Amino acid sequence: MAVIATPRRDERTAVNDGLARRLFDRRLFLAISIAFAGIVLVGFGRTFYLRDLFDVPPLPSRLVSVHGFLMTAWVALFLTQVRLIARQRVRVHRRLGYSAIALAGLIIATGVPVAVRAAKYGSASKPPGIPPLAFLAVPLFDLLMFVLLFGGAIYFRTRPRAHKTLMLLTVVNFLPPALGRMAFAAPLGPLWFLGLPAAIAVGCLVLEARRYGSLNRVFLAGTILLVLSYPARLMLMGTDAWIAFATFATSFV
Repeated sequence: MAVIATPRRDERTAVNDGLARRLFDRRLFLAISIAFAGIVLVGFGRTFYLRDLFDVPPLPSRLVSVHGFLMTAWVALFLTQVRLIARQRVRVHRRLGYSAIALAGLIIATGVPVAVRAAKYGSASKPPGIPPLAFLAVPLFDLLMFVLLFGGAIYFRTRPRAHKTLMLLTVVNFLPPALGRMAFAAPLGPLWFLGLPAAIAVGCLVLEARRYGSLNRVFLAGTILLVLSYPARLMLMGTDAWIAFATFATSFV
């Protein structure tokens, strides 16, 4: 009589833990992707997506429109990649990842001149009371952090846990511009449009560590780097050295 082997208890536990972690990841990333799209739509709805419905100043240039379109494409791409992983279409996810590299390059190539031109000629979206040259630190740091976080995600592309958490941080990094444009944001200032992303990043780090039972060092390093960049840019923007750099940068546009 043949004896049917049954999985040992520790093997069954490992399988169940793996399934639970994958389910957690899918729910977390689905929630982040939906929230990301919603915040971008609300934040930029009045001045970009639904601008024809409001009495707002015209966009400064076509380059701003192009950059807005590219950022919209990034939101759509992130949503698509999350859905592909949820449906276990890993091969398509990886192929589409190559287009993300090209898209990221275009975002940087358009984002830098848009930020520099806003610093030189002013921008309706800039928080009141902050000189344009000083505020240039905020969008340039956003772009710098995007390069570092997305570059890290590419480097760790063969390590799924590290890769996906760095991609999550690229999303958190892009939240401040949308949060800062919300109608009620002006009185709250940096506490709102920088504090909330910092809280989200730390919250996701804690949730991920509890779910996996261990601390993701790559996620921790990325979170620390992102969170520390917020006070760093605020302290830097008021210095003479930064104003001198911003003046030099704006001389090219």
